[in-house]
Amino acid sequence: MKQRLTNPIIPGFYPDPTICRVGEDYYLACSSFELCPGIPLFHSRDLVHWEQICNVMTPANGFHMEKNTGNGGIMAPTIRYHKGTFYIMDTNFSDRGNFIVTATDPAGPWSEPHWLDDVPGIDASIFFDEDGACYVVGTGNVWPDGKGGMRQGIWAAPFDIERFQLSGEPVALWGGALAGVASPESPHIYHIGDWYYLLIAEGGTEYFHSATVARCATPLGAYEGYRGNPILTHRNMGKKAPIQNVGHADLVELPDGSWYAVFLGSRLIDGVSKNLGRETFITPVTWEDGWPLFAADTGKVEWSYEAPACLPQAESVKTPALDDFDGDTLGLDWVFWGTPYEKFWSLEDSRLNLRCLHQTLAEPLRAMSFHHVKSKGRYAAFAARRRLQRSQTFTCRMHFSPEGQESAGIAVVQAMNHQYHLQVALVDGVQKVQLLRFTADYDLQPYFPGFTSQTNREVLAEADWAGGDIVLQMELQGNDYAFRFGVSEDSLTELGRADGAAINPEKVGCMVGEMLGLFATGNGTDSQNCASFDWAKLL
Repeated sequence: MKQRLTNPIIPGFYPDPTICRVGEDYYLACSSFELCPGIPLFHSRDLVHWEQICNVMTPANGFHMEKNTGNGGIMAPTIRYHKGTFYIMDTNFSDRGNFIVTATDPAGPWSEPHWLDDVPGIDASIFFDEDGACYVVGTGNVWPDGKGGMRQGIWAAPFDIERFQLSGEPVALWGGALAGVASPESPHIYHIGDWYYLLIAEGGTEYFHSATVARCATPLGAYEGYRGNPILTHRNMGKKAPIQNVGHADLVELPDGSWYAVFLGSRLIDGVSKNLGRETFITPVTWEDGWPLFAADTGKVEWSYEAPACLPQAESVKTPALDDFDGDTLGLDWVFWGTPYEKFWSLEDSRLNLRCLHQTLAEPLRAMSFHHVKSKGRYAAFAARRRLQRSQTFTCRMHFSPEGQESAGIAVVQAMNHQYHLQVALVDGVQKVQLLRFTADYDLQPYFPGFTSQTNREVLAEADWAGGDIVLQMELQGNDYAFRFGVSEDSLTELGRADGAAINPEKVGCMVGEMLGLFATGNGTDSQNCASFDWAKLL
């Protein structure tokens, strides 16, 4: 039976994919925003089955991340391989901006960041030419706006890969395909045949997203846009199309000379929301008259394609649904929100213990700082996995005896402080199981001056709990969220239901997907008390 490429090839909140091939191996990295560890890196030999082999950025190599700025953190990596070394170039909005890390083994260890203080803008990428020359291509206000000013466009400059700094003046390459284009970004340069191709995203990363292309005979010349642009978009299909937001692409050539593109897209849930966030998709690329054509057979991204015949058939490597916390460390798919600068978690006696930190999971949103002033207190006792599918159930067994204002349990978390908590807490001295909804009010995005916000807390339902071990469960069926509790999985009681559309990322103004996780908090009080989790299961 022939294999098929099934979209999304990496489901869940894994956006901004970038890919490179080294021999028979393919490596793909994604954005991670405010999650720690950051930049998940996957490996495949057939483009069908992908296994996460590491997180590139960790506290061990100097990774600093802060929670609760909404759309901050790590975004838009580029991975490339050159003369025995892997390079990842990226932007960290919680730190000094653009950087490069390197490794000889893609599974790590990766170097500490080489900060690129002379590289402005976002989404910068690195390009190695066949003659050994190296360039950085980036974004900035470099293109005439027709009104005497400058607007955002794409620039490139020679780069000294030994000193990690620009070695020549930046040159403006292209302003994008459309007049007055929004958000020309995520640029990549490729040298294919006689041409240098510049592939970028346009239109912003939501409904109007797209990929466009231009070419030039030299890497730093004046690029000519393709008359058939955009080469990838679904904005022409309407807001009910099942796959939305497609764009932000990267190209890879296979051993037989065929080409594929990976890019981000969002699956529409119940026709109204995109709670899974932006995911990684793939499509074949063909060439006509010297230009790339994406999904040329049908003109749109399909749910599946026949796998490339030139690649071997590999076996699926799946992350276990059940984590019984028997190991020395958490699996690669577990993440924290912000760099954990204190040891609030431990794995002991086959349990994950989370300490009730002073910080709350739904603390007020903060303005995004561009002054690179590090705060080491912006994280929460929250360990989570990404929601991967429309139908998903997250269950755990917890032992927790709350004191004072403490609470612990499970949560579905969307950025911009839109969350649902199923928790155990004390109410007037009586132990309760509660279903809470958190939302936030704000007028501006956190990166605009004058940003302020207010977090709202609402108890949707509660019931008495006698204490002892408790099983907590959230079942997500599209936008219908059911929350249950009990002494065992076989005897669960439904506490309440909630509407997932209320935390749709496009409604609340963020670019991430849902996280399903375990938490503990002192809710503003200092505590050494812990919540202990025997196991957690994501089905």
